[in-house]
Amino acid sequence: MKDEILLRIQKNFPMEARPFETIANELNITEDEVIQILQEEKNNNVIRQTSAIFDTKRLGYKSSLVAFEIDEDKIDEAVKLLNSHPGISHNYERNHSFNIWFTIAIAPNSILGLEPSVEILAKLTKANDFIILPTLKLFKIAVKLDTTNKEKKKEKVKQKIYKNLDLTPYHYEIIKLLQQDISFVQEPFKHVIETLNITYDELFSVMNEFIEAGVMRRFASILNHRKAGFNANAMVVWDIDEVNALEIGNEAASFSAVSHCYLRPKYENWKYNLFTMIHGKTPEDTQSVIDSIAKTIDYKSNMALYSSREFKKIRIKYFSDEFSQWEEKYSTQEGIA
Repeated sequence: MKDEILLRIQKNFPMEARPFETIANELNITEDEVIQILQEEKNNNVIRQTSAIFDTKRLGYKSSLVAFEIDEDKIDEAVKLLNSHPGISHNYERNHSFNIWFTIAIAPNSILGLEPSVEILAKLTKANDFIILPTLKLFKIAVKLDTTNKEKKKEKVKQKIYKNLDLTPYHYEIIKLLQQDISFVQEPFKHVIETLNITYDELFSVMNEFIEAGVMRRFASILNHRKAGFNANAMVVWDIDEVNALEIGNEAASFSAVSHCYLRPKYENWKYNLFTMIHGKTPEDTQSVIDSIAKTIDYKSNMALYSSREFKKIRIKYFSDEFSQWEEKYSTQEGIA
């Protein structure tokens, strides 16, 4: 029962006044039982956070995956400096000469911009080299760990067409509240409607507007991969012909174990342009998925990068003053030794 609940809240969290009652009715158990199970999994650090998952780009932020080459004896200090940036949400050590991999988002009102910010971080951390790997094409982003072992191995990935939505100050207030981790209580959205003095219908109407506009991907729980039993998570990179990237990327993204699939640029010192994040409970599980993808797509070479250490994995606090504060601190440090 626990596994069914964990899968449910990752995929399609009910946007209702009493969402856990809805889940309970589906599973023929009580609302209190659902809440108790979820609270236990939260206490056990299996559930990292339950909140809205927003689209960074549609909120006006610029973002990219970045890889640094850091000397082994400098990693600990470098990680402290990197993690101090409010736009760095994920930061891992991986098995490559480019050993530190992180995602960074830069606010819409940034004075520095993306590349100068990365350059400052490279100087601060004394990186020997770095590559900036922005998304050229997004094929899939949907982290849903199959806690039940009942999901299909492949799935249809639909390319959505979004409506236009001009964000207002009212929308920004809702965004700030929805990105907060909810409590497992009967009415987890109650603090939002009380803070804004609106009704549930008004709140869920706006949330659906966000989804239709692509501003919010979904409202869901994110699990701690390792705590949930997924101990073999690999970022698998592929060297593919960009001319056929659309067909190849869509095929790779169709595998259910692939949570992220992107086309990114190549460089002289980096030949891989298709990135797939694969989640498995064992190395054998993950390798099986890699082998299956390799049989179905046209590629020149591939490489599996496993994370040896996780330094940071959080949700970005959008429209926070922390972004401008970081820039004020470091914008004058172009001459960092």
